[in-house]
Amino acid sequence: MTGVPLKHQRISRILAREIRAGHYPADGRLPGEHALAQRFCVSRTTIRAALAELTEEGLITTRTGKGSYIRFDGRPPDDRLGWARPRVAHGAGTTVRTLAVREARDGALAAELGLEKDVFVCVEQTRELVADGTVVAYERSLLPPVPGIRELPAHGLGQDSLTELLRSAGLRPDHGDQRVSGHPVDAHEAELLRRAPGDWFLQTHRTTRAADDSFVEHTVALLDPAHFELTLTFG
Repeated sequence: MTGVPLKHQRISRILAREIRAGHYPADGRLPGEHALAQRFCVSRTTIRAALAELTEEGLITTRTGKGSYIRFDGRPPDDRLGWARPRVAHGAGTTVRTLAVREARDGALAAELGLEKDVFVCVEQTRELVADGTVVAYERSLLPPVPGIRELPAHGLGQDSLTELLRSAGLRPDHGDQRVSGHPVDAHEAELLRRAPGDWFLQTHRTTRAADDSFVEHTVALLDPAHFELTLTFG
């Protein structure tokens, strides 16, 4: 039936939500194929297909003969998307809280990206430590209002992650750029982050594009430097 996810897709979505919610320790091992097959009452072939989707999404890595291990660090990693990427230090598990999903206009960004229209779908989220609820990041993402995305202000994100929704809408990041700087949070940002105005955070501006260079996402993030580190790749 059109639109109904296959068994392995349903399983991969469940496991993805559990990984993002911190149910498994970062860099820890997932249950084995046999255990997962028993849990979901499916064949090991179906489980392998589900794990392949998680690997493609960047949430796990598979070590031959040893099993599948968590790679999630607050955002699915993809080294193609910038020379610097944030990583949650010490492998702390995080959960995502959606603050708002709405239509937004940004003429300056549209002009910078060479877009004809300045209308976007804006998603605002915070990331909190599972252990104690500390807010470690605030993210404001602007998305193109294509089918599957433009309906979000009316219907919300549901149980899907933003990454899953982008993929479902045919928006697959391939390349982009990212700027990083220090930023003292203002009063509004401090309220969202539950910090004091003037506290310093890492601020990232990240724009991603598809393989055909079409716009996928622009995200401004504030990251707590006590919990995030920047990895620089070169050469």
